[in-house]
Amino acid sequence: MGGGAQADGRSGPSRAAQIARAADTDPVGPLWRAAQLFRFLSYLYALGFQIAINDDLLHDDAAWVLFGVLSAWSLASGIAYHVGFGRTVYWVSADVVVACALMLSTSYVAETSWALNNQTWPTTLWAVNAVISVALLAGPIWGIVGGLVVGGTSSFVKGAFDLNFGRNATIIIIVATGMAVGLAAVIARRAHAVLTQAAAVAAATEERERLSREVHDGVLQVLSLIAKRGREIGGDTAELAELAGQQERALRRLISDADDDIDVATEAVDLATILRSFAGERVSVSSPGSAVVVDVVVAEQLRSVVRNALDNVAHHAGDGARAFVLLEDLGDRVVVSVRDDGVGIAPGRLDEAHRQGRMGISKSIVGRVEALGGTAVLDSGPGLGTEWELTIPVEREG
Repeated sequence: MGGGAQADGRSGPSRAAQIARAADTDPVGPLWRAAQLFRFLSYLYALGFQIAINDDLLHDDAAWVLFGVLSAWSLASGIAYHVGFGRTVYWVSADVVVACALMLSTSYVAETSWALNNQTWPTTLWAVNAVISVALLAGPIWGIVGGLVVGGTSSFVKGAFDLNFGRNATIIIIVATGMAVGLAAVIARRAHAVLTQAAAVAAATEERERLSREVHDGVLQVLSLIAKRGREIGGDTAELAELAGQQERALRRLISDADDDIDVATEAVDLATILRSFAGERVSVSSPGSAVVVDVVVAEQLRSVVRNALDNVAHHAGDGARAFVLLEDLGDRVVVSVRDDGVGIAPGRLDEAHRQGRMGISKSIVGRVEALGGTAVLDSGPGLGTEWELTIPVEREG
């Protein structure tokens, strides 16, 4: 059985075609490939037009040479756009230049009267390919600009610009084509971005569920057993049982599906409202009276950071320690301060915790803030309490 056929005897796409298709991750790729079908059909039309009017041209031999150039460019650009390596500013610009140059050659291969009474050589239909390429690459605005350039070249060759669009709407059709194709490309890119985001959310949810199962079947069961047996034994182990119970509850809250997750479908949320939810008997929250609107990702990460900082206060700041959360909106950035009046952190304690594999501060707080492009500054000392100052840049419309 030949290597170019599938196992059932039916011919399939070549290996090169499969690789090219797999490598084409451009969301506008299907439109690029469809445009090359139009390029092929417009080439056939230009060929028929060339055969039909060749005897009417002033320099018919030169016209055939130029048509050879058109054929070579049609083949090269069709392959480049179909595969993907030609979808660049330089290649598309060359496409416009070649189309306009061939249209301008009408003044040489044909008489002025012929150009005035016929469409521009080598047909306006074929020249529209350049407009489509511009629109697919750069969107509707540049598609309109490309349409004006090609349409303007046609009018220049004819020596007159006809404002009677009721009788001659060629330039209107060219410009409208550039705008419509450009809009289609923009919609395709936006749809691809939405699908990519949805896929990322789905993957994150699946990973969270997997980790939740592993934590539930392993760590939570052990912590629950330690808490139970510690209470039964009593004495010094009661404190160990209480700590195990606190960690078990914290982990359950973290992995619980009933947790008050921020709606990822919302693009922006009020950070002040989110932080006020932490207010309690030992936690005071101060924020501006107006909404502090930030991106939903920033809000979700900051909520996790503040929650982790408050957990540290509850577990390490000492009995009766109070926490104070302050939110400031500085326009291009927000500053969240989390302070407590507890026992503070002894010098070198954080380095020791890091060496022991405890990543609460380095990962849950500093890592999250730095991932948002911000900074996390810790100020603490024995008997002086602990204060986190979290500064995060934000982008807002207008």
